[in-house]
Amino acid sequence: MSNFALELASSIRSIPDYPKAGIIFRDITTLLGNPRAFRRAVDALVQPYAGMKIDKIAGMEARGFILGGAVAHQLSAGFVPIRKKGKLPHDTVRIAYSLEYGVDEMEMHVDAVEPGEKVILVDDLIATGGTAVGAVQLLRQIGADVVSACFVIDLPDLGGRKKLEALGVEVRTLVEFSGH
Repeated sequence: MSNFALELASSIRSIPDYPKAGIIFRDITTLLGNPRAFRRAVDALVQPYAGMKIDKIAGMEARGFILGGAVAHQLSAGFVPIRKKGKLPHDTVRIAYSLEYGVDEMEMHVDAVEPGEKVILVDDLIATGGTAVGAVQLLRQIGADVVSACFVIDLPDLGGRKKLEALGVEVRTLVEFSGH
């Protein structure tokens, strides 16, 4: 791991046996509370796209809102919240997606992205990829050009990155943790 990745990894709290035995939960609230780590993470997510015309950043509920909002600000792009079913007040498009423990639905406003707009998907972590794959499919359903999906953390043993890459989506992550 690079010094940068080690610094970020050390700012992330690991909580064993949450939400169930055998899982190590990677909690980025400690990274968000560390001004240097938060700034460096946002800068690293933004850097590859500096100078590019990115129209929108889509963030998945809830930590993706925090990171995505910061990335959108830095890239002078709009922000699109992707939320759990029933949380948005206007007309929406919806998609069902697979979770590690079942199925859920997410939605976004039908007019959040214009066809052909370049969108980057942002969230804190890519694990099994179910939520991220669902978000990409939802964005494409209304005509978005999903340029990339960016995450602070990759859990490569769970295969989510490969699922996104199989959809033709570039995936960028800042730090990896093995296991669950």
